[in-house]
Amino acid sequence: MSEREPPPIRVLIGKPGLDGHNRGARVIVQALKDAGMEVIYTGIRRTPEQIVEAALSEDVDAVGVSSLSGAHMALFPKIAELLRAGGGQDVLLFCGGVIPDEDRPVLESAGYAGIFGPDTPTGSIVEFVKKKARRRQA
Repeated sequence: MSEREPPPIRVLIGKPGLDGHNRGARVIVQALKDAGMEVIYTGIRRTPEQIVEAALSEDVDAVGVSSLSGAHMALFPKIAELLRAGGGQDVLLFCGGVIPDEDRPVLESAGYAGIFGPDTPTGSIVEFVKKKARRRQA
């Protein structure tokens, strides 16, 4: 008797704030889809509340957010806070964009398990999500 295949990992990718640069987010969306994941992309200029509402209603395993505008320190911790308050304590959080090294500890303490810069290979992000999100599904 063969083991049942696990359901696909469900990932939400969001672009909070006024940052309209979405090429990187769209590349990640496609890479995750190509790896067999179900991906919900919220589009650009979303509020933290909109991103969290979508994540909770879609029952995702992971949420990835991106910012190139420098607003990550205001927006990313708010998303983590709202997600946890809404019952998403076990949802994997990761982020990307132009994030200075000195901001990383704050984002990590807010709950971001992965922080990826502009030059991160998409394969590294895919493998990170596969490894970390599977733990949630187990």
